[in-house]
Amino acid sequence: MRLEAPTPANYEAALALSVRPDQEDLVAPVVKSLAEAYVFAEYAWPRLIYDGDRLVGFLMAFLDIPWRPESDPDDMRSGLWRLTIAAGEQGRGYGRYAVEAVCAKIRERGGSRVYVTWEPRAGGPEEFYLKLGFSMTGEQSGGQTVGVLDLAHRP
Repeated sequence: MRLEAPTPANYEAALALSVRPDQEDLVAPVVKSLAEAYVFAEYAWPRLIYDGDRLVGFLMAFLDIPWRPESDPDDMRSGLWRLTIAAGEQGRGYGRYAVEAVCAKIRERGGSRVYVTWEPRAGGPEEFYLKLGFSMTGEQSGGQTVGVLDLAHRP
């Protein structure tokens, strides 16, 4: 498995990535993520996930973004902004690989925590994130549950 930045050569394949129909309300389409990566270029880290030459997913991290600048300007956070694993590729370890890659990027930048949000509904990714070691912070962001992973307690 490997990550690649979106390029003119691979972005159309990235736009074609989609999750299962029952998951479409859980993650924004890749086209929206790429637009956000352009608009928020100073914070966004978009990557395509490949298994050999096969595109299997997309991730986007956020790096050192002010979480609540109006109430705590020193609360800078990094984490997983988006994760899309293609419908036919789920359950093969690509999601875990994506989360570990984001953890490595944040650790490389000196970060000690990784944040993620998820839709709190049956069939959502909560169990996936909790199995990877995330814990709920008790916060909500846009109606989504906020989770955090402490990198100090991970190998």
